Amino acid sequence: MLVLGIESSTQAASVAIGSEQGIIGSCLVTRGVSHGSFILPAVEFLMKEVNLSYRNLSAVAVGLGPGLFTGLRVGVATAKTLAQALSVPIIGVSSLDLLAFDVRYSNRLICAVVDAKRKEVFFAFYRQVPGGITRESGYVVGSPSRLLAEIEGTKGDFLLIGNGALLYRDTLEEGRKVEFGSMANAFPRAASLVELALPRLFREDYDRLFDLEPFYMRRSDAEINWDRKVAGQ
Repeated sequence: MLVLGIESSTQAASVAIGSEQGIIGSCLVTRGVSHGSFILPAVEFLMKEVNLSYRNLSAVAVGLGPGLFTGLRVGVATAKTLAQALSVPIIGVSSLDLLAFDVRYSNRLICAVVDAKRKEVFFAFYRQVPGGITRESGYVVGSPSRLLAEIEGTKGDFLLIGNGALLYRDTLEEGRKVEFGSMANAFPRAASLVELALPRLFREDYDRLFDLEPFYMRRSDAEINWDRKVAGQ
């Protein structure tokens, strides 16, 4: 079964195609082009390069966030449109889960951290289990200081992964029991999305197309600014 993965929750956007036999191809960009200009041309490029067509796809998987508003809207809307047009299932996965999955072999407690702008981060805690990871907390948005307090209040050593961890490294290193992932694992990847979606595809654990929405966790700047404008009238 072939799955197309689309991940666009951060400034890095990526697409990948893979099956239970492995990733066939992937494309990633981190700067210089908007997500809307990148995703569909990248999918078309991959299809051509690996000699596949849309009718070969069994499902579409998409990263749901939390992350950047514009990127999430573009990625989820594109994935839903493709799934509907091709009459194939759609599977949504948290982008924080994707980050943690990439370092699933670590014996440390894993904390996936994504830059949320406004001097905040999105984060969640995970632990290695046979075959993958299990999430040990809810998804949280808060200041780096709040994350540091949670780390200091938890027993064990941590591996912090993601661009949010690297951005606020100076603050988070105060915990003195943390290790940081590298830039190679700074962003959620569509390749990991494909890997996580395949078991759900085999179990027929799909999402309802019209119910699937980006996982924003907070209001956009435009909504906040509008409320302030209305309140000031």
